[in-house]
Amino acid sequence: MEQQDYQTFDLIQEITQNDGSTYLELGNVMMNGRAEKAAIKGLIKQVRILQLNIPHSNAVRVYEEYINSHYQFPPFDIEQWEVWDKPAGPVKDAYEEILRQNHIG
Repeated sequence: MEQQDYQTFDLIQEITQNDGSTYLELGNVMMNGRAEKAAIKGLIKQVRILQLNIPHSNAVRVYEEYINSHYQFPPFDIEQWEVWDKPAGPVKDAYEEILRQNHIG
């Protein structure tokens, strides 16, 4: 299998869904590639990187651990796009802190 078990996040991207709504998501080069593939296949409208090489802060680690333990990362030949939930509490707080730390949102 080509994907790694644990994904480390180092960038922030903006995802535009087919209905025109947008949201911000953390990812890495592999996830950005999957999003680009999803856009080519019409699963989402577009993706663009807003910030590269974000600091690997405690907030990033909290969010990263949650995503890695609750979601499967899409295969290369992606067939559906899944929006990751950001439940209220430590995960949502970490996500919002990451955006603040990087002056986004």
